[in-house]
Amino acid sequence: MSRLHRTEIQVRFADTDMLGHLNNAAYAAYAEHSRLAFFRDLDAGVGGLILAHLALDFRRQVRFGETVLVTTEVIRIGNSSVRLRQLVYADGEVACDIESVVVLFDYRTQRSRNIPEEMRARLEPFSA
Repeated sequence: MSRLHRTEIQVRFADTDMLGHLNNAAYAAYAEHSRLAFFRDLDAGVGGLILAHLALDFRRQVRFGETVLVTTEVIRIGNSSVRLRQLVYADGEVACDIESVVVLFDYRTQRSRNIPEEMRARLEPFSA
């Protein structure tokens, strides 16, 4: 059983539409915020990580004022990429299922690079 990283989200009024529903673009921003917090909290570094894939499946509406939490777990660690699964919870119910792939990228060579063993070791406990 993998460990889950948890990030509490402060829903801003600006994240909602005129009916008080969370705008669908806000989910991607919450996923990004939580991904960055995950890698920062692991002390795995976020420099050089680029987003290669993002898929969102909406399960239910989120309304302004609900308590929002995002969990993050590692689905797969590749040679240069990490596949993540994130769940957005609103008042304890799954509101969105998100899958993303981040790639460790070398901007100097403009190519992906292998994930260092130290980073891999920090990610392993969160791997499904």
